[in-house]
Amino acid sequence: MTQREDSFERLLNVGCGRCYHRDWTNVDLVAHGPEVQQYDLRRGLPYESDSFDGVYHSHVLEHLQPDDAREMLAQCGRVLREGGVLRVVVPDLEGIAKAYLDSIQAAESGDPAALANHHWMTLELIDQMVRQRVGGQMGHVMRDPDLINAPFVRSRIGGEMGQYKNATVKKTVSQRLSRLLVSVRKQIARVAVTLVDGTTGLAAYREGRFRQSGEIHRWMYDRISLAATLREVGFDHVRVCQADESTIPNFDAYQLDRDEAQRTRKPDSLFIEAIKVSTASQSAASPSARRVA
Repeated sequence: MTQREDSFERLLNVGCGRCYHRDWTNVDLVAHGPEVQQYDLRRGLPYESDSFDGVYHSHVLEHLQPDDAREMLAQCGRVLREGGVLRVVVPDLEGIAKAYLDSIQAAESGDPAALANHHWMTLELIDQMVRQRVGGQMGHVMRDPDLINAPFVRSRIGGEMGQYKNATVKKTVSQRLSRLLVSVRKQIARVAVTLVDGTTGLAAYREGRFRQSGEIHRWMYDRISLAATLREVGFDHVRVCQADESTIPNFDAYQLDRDEAQRTRKPDSLFIEAIKVSTASQSAASPSARRVA
């Protein structure tokens, strides 16, 4: 083992969801296992500065407003040691846009599968930004047992398609009680809003609550814009990479971006890494530091 490999002892997975490795420190708003720390990431990262050798997050950044995303990246820089690696995975706007344009050209033939592919690419481009219910139109398509272009959709989103169809969520008693309490509160709020503002107000309330649920995408990134944002908050040596390659030693073995069958978990993704060059430059570039100044 080289000195660099030996130095990567502390690794952090931010917003890990259900995809995490026990050798990492895993943190998310909801803990899906005993290896995950539950924390509201909107409050920053609950770790000491310069305490991790690598930080990773996948399909998290697009759920934040651009200013909040910069703050999240700055927080990642804060907890990284000098020379540490940040690996960011987001939906690839460039790739999605190209696939959408290709689908238009193919759909001109009138072929049913090509038309279905075009419909999917339209949804992939905009549905998660504008949807008003859980799953949106993408979820409706993925639940269709007679989906004519299922192989194409699977090639775009990977195992997420099967997980969506077969998802079963096991909840503890405390989680069920908490969910029941939230449901009661929501019902009371709906009644109050309806009394004050009628059905129009209720519709606005429901849409507003959904848009605050964390499901929608608030921004999209390509390799140019994400690299620029990383540099803005003090990172350097930014590079685009593949799902199976990383500056973090043995990254592929953790099966975060590829599964046990070596399939990319989210094929529609942009994989990008950057290095924290120094604590001083990171602090100077931090959005919160600029606000204080």
